[in-house]
Amino acid sequence: MSTQTDAVTDSGNDGEAALPDGLAEQLLAAAKAQGVALTGPGGLLTGLTRQVLQTALEAEMTDHLGHEHGGTPAGENVRNGHSPKTVRTEIGPVTVKVPRDRAGTFEPALVPKHARRLTGFDEAVVSLYANLIKGHGDRGQR
Repeated sequence: MSTQTDAVTDSGNDGEAALPDGLAEQLLAAAKAQGVALTGPGGLLTGLTRQVLQTALEAEMTDHLGHEHGGTPAGENVRNGHSPKTVRTEIGPVTVKVPRDRAGTFEPALVPKHARRLTGFDEAVVSLYANLIKGHGDRGQR
């Protein structure tokens, strides 16, 4: 992907995230070139879901602690590794590494403790999938 800021496509749906122009095509082309399926275990959407969840969990931890990873701690509490967790989604099971803090006070909102099923996240991924297919179909098969 390029380092320049891409234009963002308006999805036309209120409340739905828009993707930078060309991102869907880049993802599909990369998956095809690597022989990766769009759905299923090890598929593009599973990997994308994992990356989005992992990034969001790390951002939640940064917000909780008040400093970036590797930054100067704001207090006594610091990061203390990760714990693996598998959650069920509409596209299948996704394993993420949930960050831990030394004090044990981190309670992730996106992937709550003891939750095995993500609520609300499936719809966002299905919407992304629909946009990928719709965007690819508008330009024809390559």
